[in-house]
Amino acid sequence: MKILLVGATGTVGRAANDALVARGHEIVAAHRSSAGYPIDLTDPGSIQDVLDQAGPLDAVVCAAGTTPYGPWDELDRDAWLRGLSSKLLGQVELVRRGTGTVRTGGSFTVITGILAREPIRTGSIAAAVNGALEAWVVASAGELWGRYRLNAVSPTVLTESKDKYADTFPGYPTVDASVVGQAFVRSVESMETGRIYRI
Repeated sequence: MKILLVGATGTVGRAANDALVARGHEIVAAHRSSAGYPIDLTDPGSIQDVLDQAGPLDAVVCAAGTTPYGPWDELDRDAWLRGLSSKLLGQVELVRRGTGTVRTGGSFTVITGILAREPIRTGSIAAAVNGALEAWVVASAGELWGRYRLNAVSPTVLTESKDKYADTFPGYPTVDASVVGQAFVRSVESMETGRIYRI
């Protein structure tokens, strides 16, 4: 399959890339600093440009999107809008526009995370965004039934990043990046839709 991978240079993106390449898929790697496929999820025009350049496609996988973290009282409207514009609306727009580029029967995979189900201090925006994405995937998969498949990968803290996030996620279980990569393979290659792969 020919797959557009957005966020290809991050820890999760690299894991997805390695797992999909090992299965023989052709990866079109897009990220903010890419020379060939630069993409900004907050800019619908940027999303469309990459889709036009990369297409036609068999699947779109996203391992990108950011949300601000901070004490509850310090997260103002602008912070909320940044989180909504990037990880939530950016991925929604990627799928929405991607239906014009991905072949019928193809798939979309977005990224959420453990904060949809397990809270931490400073993580209220990320929790809301991840939770909204997961609800959106379930609802949208039904409407896309028979045309496209849509799933989400929702990992806990990656083992490779545990030192960086130890203070933010104290005592949280970790998962190896290679395991997360296999969830993307499952989403792309299986017949499943509307699934949240919580790992």
